[in-house]
Order: sequence, then C-alpha cells, then structure tokens
Amino acid sequence: MNRFGAGCSTDADLEVAVEQACAEALRGCGERPSLALLFVSHEHHAGFDRVARLVRARTGAFTLIGCGGDTIVGNGREVEDGPCVAVWLAHFPEGEVEAFALDVEQDDQSIHVRGFPGVGTAPQRGGPVSLLLLGEPYTFPADLFLQQFEQRMPGVPVLGGMASGGRGPGSNVLFHDDDVRKEGAVGVVLRGIRVRHVVSQGCRPVGRPFVITKAHANVVEELAGKPPLAQLKALFEEADADEKQLIERALRGGGLHVGTVVDELISQPARGDFLVRNVVGLDPKSGVMQIGDHARRGRTVRFHVRDAESADEDLKSLLGSAGATRSAAAALLFTCNGRGSRLFGVPDHDAASVQQMIGPLPAAGFFAAGEIGPVGGRNFLHGFTASVGLFDAE
Repeated sequence: MNRFGAGCSTDADLEVAVEQACAEALRGCGERPSLALLFVSHEHHAGFDRVARLVRARTGAFTLIGCGGDTIVGNGREVEDGPCVAVWLAHFPEGEVEAFALDVEQDDQSIHVRGFPGVGTAPQRGGPVSLLLLGEPYTFPADLFLQQFEQRMPGVPVLGGMASGGRGPGSNVLFHDDDVRKEGAVGVVLRGIRVRHVVSQGCRPVGRPFVITKAHANVVEELAGKPPLAQLKALFEEADADEKQLIERALRGGGLHVGTVVDELISQPARGDFLVRNVVGLDPKSGVMQIGDHARRGRTVRFHVRDAESADEDLKSLLGSAGATRSAAAALLFTCNGRGSRLFGVPDHDAASVQQMIGPLPAAGFFAAGEIGPVGGRNFLHGFTASVGLFDAE
C-alpha cells in the first residue's frame, strides 16, 4: 500500500524548518520514502545550496525533486509571506520512480531539450505512466517540450509548474536529488502509480458554442460567419440577468476568455473539455478578436469569464467530481501566483478547498509562474489555473 506524508514549517531558521517539516511528513509516511518533493520560499535563499541535502539526509528519500516558490503550500495552508519549507513524501512499494534533469541547447535554427529518459511502460503487467515536471521559467521552453512530448508519448499526463519568486534569470532554483540547478527543468517519471489530475482553469462558460469560420495567426475574424464582437453582443442580449452581470464584469476587469474544445470528437463538450486562453483584445470597428493562442478555423470555441466566484465554483466542482469517483490518499497542488488572496481576498483558498472537498490528506505544492496539467487528454502550460494531482493508496 502506498504511504504519504506532508509537513510544513515557517520557522526562520532553515535547519529548524527542515527538521519540523520532515518530522511531520515522516509521521504520515511511516516508511522510507521513494520520492520527496521539496518547496522552499525565497526567504531561505541563502540556504538553497544545502536544503535538498538536509531533506534527503533527514528523510532517507531515494529520489528528490523540488523548487523555490513565491508562495508555498503545506497541507491546508498557503504561506504567501515569510519563510516556509514544505516537504511531501511518498512510499511506493509497487511502483517505480525515475528522476531526470533537462538541459536546453539552442542553435540558430532550433531548440533542443536534452536529458529526458525513455518513458517506456509501467512495470507489472503495464499500468499507468505519468510525469511530474518543474521548470525554470526563463530558460525552459515548457510549451515546446509539452508539444514534443505529446508527439512522442500521446496520452501520458504531465503535472507540475514553473518555479517562481525569482526576480530575473538565474534567481530561480530547482532541486534534483542533492543538486541545485538554476536553469532547465527537473522531474520524475512515475510508473505503475495511479495519479488522477484535476485542472481548474478558474472559468465558467457563458452562452452557446461557436465555430471559428475565419481566422489568421491569433486573430479570430468570424465566429459562425459573423465578427466575434457581434456574436458577443447577441449573446449578451440573450443572457439572463446573472450572465449579463458576469459578462459586464469580465469586460471591465479583463476577465473575458475564450475556451477551445481540445477534442472535436466530443459531441457535447463540458467543463474540462475546453482549453481556456485570454481574450487579448476586441476591435470595436471591425469586431475581430485577438486571443492568447493560435486561432484555427474550424475549431469550436465558447466564451468564458473568470472572477473569484467562478474560480471558487470551478475548483470545488472539479474536486467534488474527482472525490466522488475514488478516495485520494495524498495531493500535490500547483496553483497560479495570481490566485491566492490576490484573487479571492482570503488566504489559503485553493489549499483549503482541496482539504474540504477530498481531505483531510497530506498535500504540498507552490504558487507557480505557469501551471502544467492535462485538459482533454493533452498537456498544456496554463495561467491562473490550479493543477492538482491526486494519489491513491493502492
């Protein structure tokens, strides 16, 4: 049976914080950990060179990955200010864990990512395979890597996020066993270990879906034969009072988005089937719409709105559905550094929601500069998203 533990300390002394966090996590895990994840706030930057060694020495973990973060998640807390160390431990008696570190090489014509292991298949009559991935945002091309990985290993889910809290190139940190890295990415391949993924993009759909009938680059010129602005105005007129208020608020506050159906074979796409991206601009004269993605003719899209209420409802709904299908024994949470009290006005929202909907359970993570998780069976780098991995006891 898999065993898990998580611990968190806000002590300003790094050695004390590591001891407290590791002791709490070991009480839950109860076995020598196959895997440790370590998340450290930048208030401990002076100890970045030794913190991973301290955690491995204290826990005996065979493998460790981690990173620095702007805000650290430990169980039901989100520590947005001040020092914090969070340690998450897992003992997988049947599964396999293989760590890797990725380097990026660039020439005049292309970018190459080196160091990725062969993913292969899971041990013992097959079984699930998945990745945990932590990247450095200034040096690691996460979008490109995920596209290339999708071509090589379609259907293998990836969970993680981009290190945060640094103020420029060279100021973020990644941990790989005892090593400290300032660029690239680190991760683990999980074989024979069941992980369920919940990706809450913090939006709710409004109105009906449309098909893009004319587009170029990131510009949508026509939705169902009409300019997007005209369709949005018609949608607004058809909406009830609540939806009108949501659309008005989104237009005023920059919370209007568009979701593209990832799998066009789905006859009735619902929550979780759309990849949500920003509406960058709406031209009042031509009515065309710029979006934060490549606009493709023939794709089905739907307008979405994002605000604190929508983000709260979306996360809890998805967690509730995940918890209803199977109980979870542990969780990892990678949430956007634009969420937290900045969005919700109260602390601990996402971490507390995980505990409320599927806990209590050991959980850890951090606020990322880009969150990684699957939508519609494909992996993407997201923004303003909460990406959650749920681990089963068996």
